[in-house]
Amino acid sequence: MKRSYTLVALLLASWILGTQSGCTKPSTVETSAEAAAPGTGGTAVERVTAGPPVRKSLELSTTQPGRLEAFEETPLHSKTAGYIEQVLVDIGDPVKKDDILVKLWVPELQDDVEQKEALLAQAEAEVRQSEAAIKAAQAAVATAQAAVAHANAGVARATAEFQRAKAEHTRVQQLAANGSVTQKLVDEALNAFRSSEAAQQEASAHVASAQAALQQAEAGVEKAEADLGAAQAQVRVANADLARARTMLAYTALKAPFDGVVTQRNVDTGYYVQSAGGGMSPLVTVARNDEVRVFVDVPEMDAALVDGGEEGDAVSVTIPALPGKQLPAKVRRTSWSLDPANRSLRVEIDLPNPEGALRPGMYATATILLEKRADVLTLPTTAIVRVEHETYCCTVKAGKIDRRKVELGLRSGGEVEVLSGIEANDTVVLTRAELLTPGQHVEVLEPEKK
Repeated sequence: MKRSYTLVALLLASWILGTQSGCTKPSTVETSAEAAAPGTGGTAVERVTAGPPVRKSLELSTTQPGRLEAFEETPLHSKTAGYIEQVLVDIGDPVKKDDILVKLWVPELQDDVEQKEALLAQAEAEVRQSEAAIKAAQAAVATAQAAVAHANAGVARATAEFQRAKAEHTRVQQLAANGSVTQKLVDEALNAFRSSEAAQQEASAHVASAQAALQQAEAGVEKAEADLGAAQAQVRVANADLARARTMLAYTALKAPFDGVVTQRNVDTGYYVQSAGGGMSPLVTVARNDEVRVFVDVPEMDAALVDGGEEGDAVSVTIPALPGKQLPAKVRRTSWSLDPANRSLRVEIDLPNPEGALRPGMYATATILLEKRADVLTLPTTAIVRVEHETYCCTVKAGKIDRRKVELGLRSGGEVEVLSGIEANDTVVLTRAELLTPGQHVEVLEPEKK
């Protein structure tokens, strides 16, 4: 029995060895059926698919989902607390700018306006009163000036009388010394002289009194002018208070900020509403409908190529809800910075909406043309070989592989722009170029027609 097992083992080993000697390792490259090409020393020739680079226009675009939003949408809140007096619109109603949408009833604001109007009238009356006081004070000044002039004239008259009486007294004294007149005449002349002196002093006192009265009248003018300035300031204060009261009263009428459509109405007549605060629902919401925005998030890899503004990238927008329509547009603005949550760039596209067919909330697809290169040499990406930090392609010259260093430009899908390194008439290996080595003999196969 032991010899039988040994025989079986020997036969099995012989069969395995025979099988292995009859097998060959599959080749990783396709070779010619002939043994070798002339002058190759019997080495097999690999068949490669090769052809010239294609000159064409190359476009790079990105297609991303988006959503439609109103170009402007404004929730309207109440500035002041009060009762809803009247709701003049409902959802879906078209409105024009400054149309009144909701009226509030706040009687204390109307009372406040009336009070401020009365205070303004009072302040204006005080201005008129101050103006009259100025006129009266100016008249008093004129009267005082006349009194001063009259007193000055009295001084002049009293002075002249004094000089005359003094001269007469002196003359009489001289006559009395000569015995020409009696002592009685001397005494009378003396009394007249003393009387004229007193009259002169009295006239001087009248001048001082008149000048004091003039100064008082002039001070009255200054006071009246100051009172006028204060009254005029009070008028300005009253005007400001009245303007504020009227502004607050104007808040009781909520107006449309622009032409659009009412998209929300959250109140009815008789509702009591508080002034606007955090978390409160708007009374009504108005959306602008003559134009809409398309919001698109572009991935980080394409974000640097997106251009906005008047010369922004061209866009084709399709709306699944409106089949058969492709809407041309441009990228109008971008967020510039990427959203850290999803590493995408927010892009806004404006679309005119004259018929109102585009509605906020609709789903959209936007194809953004990032780059376009006209009449450039292109190769399939399968023809490109990357070795470390350098890029090559393989060309066929006289049946041998020549590795060329190339500079690449725009890549779109399976094609890439070649900026330098090859010419339009070069024969370039289009696939499996990474398996070839410089100087290797190859047989060129024509690429399949597409």
